[in-house]
Amino acid sequence: MSTFILFEAVFEILNIVIRGKTHNEYGMKCLSYPRIQFFQFLDHGPFLMPSLREKYTDPFSRAEIQEAFDEEIELDMADDVPNFWGAQFTDLERSQYFHALIKLQAELVKLQKWLNVSHQRIVILFEGRDAAGKGGVIKRITQRLDPRVCRVAALPAPNDREKTQWYFQRYVAHLPAAGEMVLFDRSWYNRAGVEKVMGFCTDTEYEEFFQSVPAFESLLIRSGIKLIKYWFSVTDQEQESRFMARIHNPMKQWKLSPTDLESRRLWEEYTRAKEKMFERTHTTESPWWIVNATDKRKARLNCISHLLEQVDYEDIPPKIVTLPPRQRNSGYVRRSIANEMYVSEKY
Repeated sequence: MSTFILFEAVFEILNIVIRGKTHNEYGMKCLSYPRIQFFQFLDHGPFLMPSLREKYTDPFSRAEIQEAFDEEIELDMADDVPNFWGAQFTDLERSQYFHALIKLQAELVKLQKWLNVSHQRIVILFEGRDAAGKGGVIKRITQRLDPRVCRVAALPAPNDREKTQWYFQRYVAHLPAAGEMVLFDRSWYNRAGVEKVMGFCTDTEYEEFFQSVPAFESLLIRSGIKLIKYWFSVTDQEQESRFMARIHNPMKQWKLSPTDLESRRLWEEYTRAKEKMFERTHTTESPWWIVNATDKRKARLNCISHLLEQVDYEDIPPKIVTLPPRQRNSGYVRRSIANEMYVSEKY
């Protein structure tokens, strides 16, 4: 089943979920309890589009649709595990969010195909305060894309050798080749933010960065790279709430580092650093785009929608693929495999 037929099926299901009374009775049961009788609600004639019934009766196709839902639900659960199962969804917000997200992800797949054909290169920078939701947006962008086409670069702190290099050198190694898109989860703008506030660079290095970065980005753009820079903005109160959620959620505590905790204490210092960064690096050629990230779901949708608007891509018709028949040799005998080599089936 092609990607776009899969998305079409999901759209139809979500339309059913959104419609009036069926939302609570069938839709939220589906969204709240993944993999539990997922298609049971589809089999009730009054709530199923005839076209959907005709197209997706094949068990393999139905399994693909179910997997597409599960994947997004699992991601959404990961954002708020303690509250997810007890939540009561009595309005349309959640189903509308899924509907919009999957539609945007279908457009991202089109963008990916266009990149393959056009051999264009895209670099996207994701900056912002700690716990602003950058990672969640990156996950939704990459979720249904080929990791060989759309890569994420999340660099650790520079080692002793990298500290002696030209500052931009370690980032250059991650720039895209033809037909690729690279998402930087934090970027060379570390120097304008955390390095300045935490004292990880000298005043001379800080000023040199501002002198160099416009020319560096201009060079990237002249070389044919499409450069897009996002700043995720979150309120003081919302950041505190998200930090507290990480502190009390064992599945999120790995996200907290001493630097993150210091960023909370030094909120105003980071604000001053951000304002200086915008003043020195927001240019006509390479502008900053600010995403209101107080509402995570809206931030994801708004950012992906805006990203798609920045690229003049085309819908490339899919190639017709024919699966060749399996070759069978009469003399081939499959060898037995020792039982101890198999993974135990505990589930």
